[in-house]
Amino acid sequence: MNRFFTYIIVFCALFSTFACQTKEGKVANKASETKDSWETASWIAPNSAKDTINQWAVYRREFVIDKEIPESALANLAVDSKYWLWVNGKMVVRMGGLKRGPNPNDTYYDSLDLKPYLKKGKNVIAILTQFFGKHGFSHNNSGKQGLIFDLKWNELDISSDENWKAWKHPSFGMTSGPHPNYRLAESNILFDANKGDFSFVNENFDTSSYQSAKIIGKYGDAPWNKLVKRPIPFWKDFGLKEYENRLSYPFKSVGDTLKMKLPYNAQVSPYLKIKATQQDTIHIQTDNYRGGGTPNIRAVYISKPGVQEFEITGWINGHNVHYYIPKGIEVLDLKYRETGYDTEFAGAFSCEDPFFNELWKKARRTLYITMRDTYMDCPDRERAQWWGDVVLESGESFYALDRKADALTQKGILELLNWQRKDSTIFSPVPAGNWDKELPGQMLASVGYYGVYNYFLHTGDTATIQQVYEPIKKYLSLYKLKDDGTIQVRQGGWIWGDWGSNKDIPLLMNTQYYLALKGLHLLAETLKKDEEAQKIAAKMKVFKKSFNDAFWNGEAYRSRDYKGLTDDRSQTLAVVSGLADTDKFDAIYKVLKAEKHASPYMEKYVAESLFLMGKDSFALKRLKERFGKMVNHPTITTLWEGWGIGKEGFGGGTINHAWSGGGLTLLSQYVAGISPITPGYKTFMVKPHLGELKEVSASVASVQGQIDVEIKRTENLQLSVNVPEGSRTKVVLPKEWTPTFLDNKEITADSQELWLESGNHTIIAK
Repeated sequence: MNRFFTYIIVFCALFSTFACQTKEGKVANKASETKDSWETASWIAPNSAKDTINQWAVYRREFVIDKEIPESALANLAVDSKYWLWVNGKMVVRMGGLKRGPNPNDTYYDSLDLKPYLKKGKNVIAILTQFFGKHGFSHNNSGKQGLIFDLKWNELDISSDENWKAWKHPSFGMTSGPHPNYRLAESNILFDANKGDFSFVNENFDTSSYQSAKIIGKYGDAPWNKLVKRPIPFWKDFGLKEYENRLSYPFKSVGDTLKMKLPYNAQVSPYLKIKATQQDTIHIQTDNYRGGGTPNIRAVYISKPGVQEFEITGWINGHNVHYYIPKGIEVLDLKYRETGYDTEFAGAFSCEDPFFNELWKKARRTLYITMRDTYMDCPDRERAQWWGDVVLESGESFYALDRKADALTQKGILELLNWQRKDSTIFSPVPAGNWDKELPGQMLASVGYYGVYNYFLHTGDTATIQQVYEPIKKYLSLYKLKDDGTIQVRQGGWIWGDWGSNKDIPLLMNTQYYLALKGLHLLAETLKKDEEAQKIAAKMKVFKKSFNDAFWNGEAYRSRDYKGLTDDRSQTLAVVSGLADTDKFDAIYKVLKAEKHASPYMEKYVAESLFLMGKDSFALKRLKERFGKMVNHPTITTLWEGWGIGKEGFGGGTINHAWSGGGLTLLSQYVAGISPITPGYKTFMVKPHLGELKEVSASVASVQGQIDVEIKRTENLQLSVNVPEGSRTKVVLPKEWTPTFLDNKEITADSQELWLESGNHTIIAK
């Protein structure tokens, strides 16, 4: 699927404290620092700087501290596009900076405390920067390389100016073709060890022959404009590690390709240590180099005589790293460094069926590998924040990860709406410099119940929804009703719907529109916009009747002019949105037993509708049938874009696509039954849908604290739950079970529902 997946959810640039409303209702980013905090800092660049593709530069500043270092030495730093920072020879930041685009004009900056690295006497700050120099599906190129740095206290001021040295790093350059496909802002990495090294980070490095930096702008100047504080953590660094198939070092290369095995599909920076007698060319890439069918990112290292080591500046992904090392080179060591978004695998799920355990595990791995500067559809072909994907990814994150992951969802929501155009349209992926097409279906999903509202439901973050409410309302105002009361299909830039065949587009868009109205209605209620909430509710009521009058034919939902097989996706969206009442469930269930057209992206809603209709066993059966091939694959640790691999998939799909991970959410939310009732888990539900399963356990790291559920079903049903402090839970047992004991005390209950306060509880039911 040469990438143009599309989705919507609404997420964009920063924390709520860094955004505000403009008069037009647009979300406007505000830097957490005022302009005065950058007052002595200038944008600087090497005198010989070029603003072309893939430029690498070195910046260095020496200074003396003759007084006590204060409690914190907060430095602010911005570049287009990435940087590596050392203080006194010690690495402080690896791959710093965020891809550009909190909005169409501005630039992100990083803030970090340098106190642990500074000392009395001479100090040295050294920075390596990479200027992508081109747009991508996740980066908006400023068109001009540069660096701005702010650090001062008392009379000491080492902010960026002519006192810095700056020069082009001579070792980095452009490889020959093929180059990464146009969706990627990154270039291949070429490093020629004969032309230079990394000695510039050393404290005693001699800079006397290097020129001073030139000033090219001040804070707020174009093309970088305002600076917006990085809203997500710096990357987690797992350190250099041995490959799974570690070789016996040293050995002489025979000139073949070494295929080094990673423990799972990961974001890695490969490393080598060699001894060479001459200049030779080493090629490094992964087995995912053509993941998705097009060239991605690879590295070329040109050796010099002697012992040397090199680690790729940047990251690539795959299950295996391939090193082509010319004959005669002595290989002293090969390793890799995994980096990734800084979050913990805090959630869990298990049951007695190993298939569902593996589905949950592979979905989590796929989710993690598609998180970095933004949520991504895939980490190889595109690295793009398509909002259809983000809706599912963010939903998975609430069950699989700790709450540091929420910052990436919030960033995505704010970015999506900060890129809203004057005509009120929104589009994804953003940030982007070479994409501007609106995919209406994905946009409706992003701003709707499963997008923005689901973020609010799990986090309780009212400040963010206050910022995005008006932009969402403006976008939904673009959808017009026809004479029959249903919406007219909005063309946008690309009517996508889903991969695969038998897509009933009018039906899909109407169901997605209703889900968007549902989300807006709930946001209006939360923000106490009572009059607006009432109007939206009335509109939903009329729309629901019009929808059913127009599309229900007695056996299924269908558009009048649609000629294909009945679209399973649309039936399920009608169920999960509430458009379909219970009297239609039997007919829809019959359709879902016969029709299987949904992609892995839409299959999540198919299974969810089955749980909601009380068809738990068939929901699990269909998940196993549809995802069996990828879950049971013996070597691929991630879930795929399509139902097959390569030509078996959607025209060359990737093997790491988080839109396929909806089963993770379903297993935690429905099978284990854990879901918030009120925003931020002040109250939550435990309502298991076990199907044929006998033993289920799950953990969720909610914003209120850890929730643990364990269910065992024999002749009795035993359910244990840990309710965090400050929360209450409503336990709803399967209808055939009546609670008889609560915390070892016999009880008499006239229903399957129990409300429990914080603490550890165990229910026995017969």
